[in-house]
Amino acid sequence: MAKIQRIIVPGLRPPVSHYCHVTRAGPHVWVVGQAQDGSIPPDVVAQFDIAIAVIDKCLKAAGAGPEHVVKVQVFMTDVTERPKINPRRIAYFGEHLPASTLVEVKGLVDPRMKVEIECQAYVE
Repeated sequence: MAKIQRIIVPGLRPPVSHYCHVTRAGPHVWVVGQAQDGSIPPDVVAQFDIAIAVIDKCLKAAGAGPEHVVKVQVFMTDVTERPKINPRRIAYFGEHLPASTLVEVKGLVDPRMKVEIECQAYVE
């Protein structure tokens, strides 16, 4: 049976409820929905950049990187803004194309938030 690591990443905003930033069980890694680092800029691109930076810190804490991501879920309050974030997404994942879901939601945990990202990774 694989050991389960529940990781609170130093330097990140503490979870707002009863969860950890990232969980690793054997080669499987789950990164919880990340949206911001304590600041919430009004621009969706700035929010996306923060969320990706936080995702990256979480992946690294579990011994992973963007090349290990197999699935990403993006939640947006306005999917018409997707073209604004797509170049940043391409820059982060590069040639490593994860399976992906994009969902428009009525709202996120803070009404100022426009985007939230979660992902799963596999590290051998």
